[in-house]
Amino acid sequence: MNSPLVSVALPLALAVIMFGLGLSLTVEDFRRIARNPKPVAVALACQLLILPAAAFGLVLLFDLPPLLAVGMMLLAASPGGTTANLFSHLFRGDVALNVSLTAVNSIVAVVTLPLVTNFAIDYFEPGGSAGDVGLQFGKAAQVFAIVLIPVALGMLTRNRAPGFAERMDRPVRIGSAVTLLLVIVGTMLAERENLTGYLVDVGAVTTLFCLISLTAGYFVPRWLGVTDRQAIACSMEIGIHNSTIAMTVAISVLDSTEMAVPAAVYGVLMFPLAAAVGWLITRRAVPAETTAQA
Repeated sequence: MNSPLVSVALPLALAVIMFGLGLSLTVEDFRRIARNPKPVAVALACQLLILPAAAFGLVLLFDLPPLLAVGMMLLAASPGGTTANLFSHLFRGDVALNVSLTAVNSIVAVVTLPLVTNFAIDYFEPGGSAGDVGLQFGKAAQVFAIVLIPVALGMLTRNRAPGFAERMDRPVRIGSAVTLLLVIVGTMLAERENLTGYLVDVGAVTTLFCLISLTAGYFVPRWLGVTDRQAIACSMEIGIHNSTIAMTVAISVLDSTEMAVPAAVYGVLMFPLAAAVGWLITRRAVPAETTAQA
């Protein structure tokens, strides 16, 4: 897997996506967290604790092959995607909270993603030797470079040229969606001979994992006293993963297309599933509000 697509285009595409994320962030987003940390803390607890545990349980339950098992754990450790903002807005969630969660999650993932991935590699031992594909210091630094540095540059650009940042917001969002689609299609084409088998292997797992992510992301915050709009934001942030990060790390850093398959399949399934869950949550909330007003 040393083609120009993998070695240059894929990391560059992810860097552009993360730069676009940085263009939408300001220091005020982080100050907002300090003023009201509870929703962010609850969402991060779901992201960092519940999702890896759920993915690990599903991997064992479905007895996935080692490379696909590591790919599922890599997906679980990836942060929320920027598309979560759109879905949150569509279903009347707290979009400002989404922006803050995306910012914090992307930074935290620089540390947690290598930890979770290395745990999975050590546990499942793909290829018979964890050392063959492990995220050693140099590779972890590569993850840091392609995730955090572009975000910081985007924030700096917004601070210095806010007009440019606003003009670029829509094109970057569209470009991010197109890039995700191209990465998914490219991964599927690279593995076309095994595609049917992979869909059989990970289709049910990724569907269940997405539903667990979306529902836990809503109900856990609600049970802990987070408002409905904030819980919707948490649900979308936790359920809509940045699949591009997971696929980039799998293909470019770990040199395994097979590890990227769960993220690619998830990237296709998460949008209709998020739309369905968001619709159900909204229908659930509307009668409750009507009853309360009566």
